Amino acid sequence: MSLRAAIAGLGAIGLPVARALHDGIPGLQLTAIAVGRADIAKRRLAEAGIAVPVVATAELGTIADIVVDCAPARAFRSVAETALTAGRALVTVNGAALLEAPDIAALAGQKTARIILVTGALLGLDAVRAAAEGKIHSVRMISRKPPASLRGAPYLLAHDIAIETIDQPTRIFSGSARDGARGFPANVNVAAALSLAGLGPDRTTLEIWADPTVTRNIHTIEVDSDSARFTMTIENEPSAENPATSRIAPLSVIAALRRLGASLSVGT
Repeated sequence: MSLRAAIAGLGAIGLPVARALHDGIPGLQLTAIAVGRADIAKRRLAEAGIAVPVVATAELGTIADIVVDCAPARAFRSVAETALTAGRALVTVNGAALLEAPDIAALAGQKTARIILVTGALLGLDAVRAAAEGKIHSVRMISRKPPASLRGAPYLLAHDIAIETIDQPTRIFSGSARDGARGFPANVNVAAALSLAGLGPDRTTLEIWADPTVTRNIHTIEVDSDSARFTMTIENEPSAENPATSRIAPLSVIAALRRLGASLSVGT
């Protein structure tokens, strides 16, 4: 028997996930889409040949066993509360929003529900989680992004940083993963995931560079622990629809969904 899956959001992440579910992921069936603009969603679904209803966010908990949150960070709370209150599983890319809503994790425990924060556009979380079973001394992440992909970030607006004027690699943020996620909610979900896998958001350090010499979203993580020391770098192609999102992000969601019904699970 297939589990019912509904998606919140139909943008650079949600639409590829919808296509994958429509094409077939064993054990799952796409049942609905919830978005802010139903007219745009219906057009996109028609163009993709996907025939499922477009519903309000409030309906997700009653029509799905698994709610896949691919919506903007500002919608995270409403999507999460709807799913978890109904005791559903929540698969989400919004690590930054999760850090800002610690009560959401508590709600999952109260309702015997489950939150799955996908890896997203990062690498090495298996190794970080394994190292966390021992003692991790430090975790550092350095993100380099084309300046245009950072446009509109609250941190830039608060510090009056004109991203359009940056013409050489410039470090625009250095601090904790928590503060970075707060200042760049659309850009560093990866830092939130890394922090939750390891030392936590206040002890994980983050640097963000606006770099006009790169065309990819580049993340390097450096981990020092009592079991291993490792450095890893990933260079992600940005989404054509949204440069703040990497192309691999929706693929990470799809991989997580495939794992839910897999008889063989590879990785920690």
